[in-house]
Amino acid sequence: MSEFDDDDAGSADKLVAPGLSEKALLATGIRIGTPVRTKTMEAFTARPRPDGLHIIDYARTIERIDVAGKFIAATGAKNTVVYTSREHGAVAVQKFCELTGAMSRIGRFMPGTFTNPLYPGHLDAELVVVADPMSDMQAMVEAAKLGVPVIAVCDTDNVTDDIDLVIPGNNRGRKAIAAIFWLLARSTLVRSGSLAEDQAMKYGIEEFETKVEEEPKPDDPEERISERRE
Repeated sequence: MSEFDDDDAGSADKLVAPGLSEKALLATGIRIGTPVRTKTMEAFTARPRPDGLHIIDYARTIERIDVAGKFIAATGAKNTVVYTSREHGAVAVQKFCELTGAMSRIGRFMPGTFTNPLYPGHLDAELVVVADPMSDMQAMVEAAKLGVPVIAVCDTDNVTDDIDLVIPGNNRGRKAIAAIFWLLARSTLVRSGSLAEDQAMKYGIEEFETKVEEEPKPDDPEERISERRE
């Protein structure tokens, strides 16, 4: 049975990480994309579902998360800025930064955060991680001006031309983004020697998740599609 099949019963006992089964990971919607697929995301996707949503190869997601964790560990989490403008990714970014020591930015990205040393909120970043290149563009633009590499979680409708490392995955579902940043935190800690490969994390995926009551009611079609994908 392929990892793209909708019947995941056979994956119940396969562990992705200590305490996380493949079935539980798939239940987060991590592989469920959007009705749109850009040219640059074709390599990470398979056929669309009957409802038109494209399916992401989550094996590639896990593979890229491990590469990203290695990259962050080598750069140093303390030199890495992790940013999300969307409320549904706030808790995931906060927990990631709490566990790894990375710098977090949430909400509106103020111009000059990277490029203006006189700005009170200025950050010296050697690596930038964004949760959605579509909504987090300002951080990517400033990183590019300074030659700072960018890692981005990319959904099927994202353009990836200016991204150094793509992590393919559902970046608009709150459960999916929680799973992605949980796995990324784990990979970063393991790669930096702070966590053994068979050791449990301090937090579970559910603790990386922004709860429903914390989220604003969706007011655009993109967000409503996100709700259906969870």
